Amino acid sequence: MKRFLLAAAALLATSLHAHGAEVSVAVAANFTAPMQKIAALFEQDTGHKAVLAFGSTGRFYAQIRNGAPFEVLLAADDETPARLEREVLAVPGSRFTYAVGRLVLWSKRAGLVDGQGQVLRRRDAFDRIAVADPKLAPYGAAAIEVMGKLGVLDALRPRIVQGESIAQTHQFVATQNAALGFVAMSQVYVNGHLGEGSAWIVPADLHAPLRQDAVLLKKGQGNAAATALLAFLKGDKAKALIRGHGYGL
Repeated sequence: MKRFLLAAAALLATSLHAHGAEVSVAVAANFTAPMQKIAALFEQDTGHKAVLAFGSTGRFYAQIRNGAPFEVLLAADDETPARLEREVLAVPGSRFTYAVGRLVLWSKRAGLVDGQGQVLRRRDAFDRIAVADPKLAPYGAAAIEVMGKLGVLDALRPRIVQGESIAQTHQFVATQNAALGFVAMSQVYVNGHLGEGSAWIVPADLHAPLRQDAVLLKKGQGNAAATALLAFLKGDKAKALIRGHGYGL
């Protein structure tokens, strides 16, 4: 009898997973790597599938206002989800901070970026610096704030190349179309180790905190997969992955 009950329970679990729902998720580009792993664990544990789209928070905001069918937003800031709540495009009370980002000045070239960011003052060290569009990407706004506080922004403006998102900004540096650039720590560090090149982890007091909020959008209200994903993001498995990619909680 016990063996029969165990088999029946396993069959029921398999059946539930097989009939899992889908949730459409707009994800800030800086969170690409951890979210891909979280989505895989989420499907494995719940049977629900997270269909992911990656891009700039500002672009997603415009798309959501224009009726895009996203059900959950994982933003790169806390202001955009709050604004969507005020505009009755998100479910009140569903918003929470899922990660706190870190900004990094990175180059694919070893030895170019020093541990204090003094390379920004060396005019002969590089021709171009990549920054995400500050109007669309919170990490880009943070980068502009950092350069302003360091007193180098005016001198560097002619050298700035803008990416629409932090993903495109990273690509500029990875392909060496820009010698260095401001990217998310999660894009170049894994478990505290720099993958390649050279980097300066920007002190957090040089820019406003990069609090990244998640929110349930109106189109996701009533979707079990949407509420399950938000709950999963608060769980230990997701938190471990988020920490492993250099985010605070």
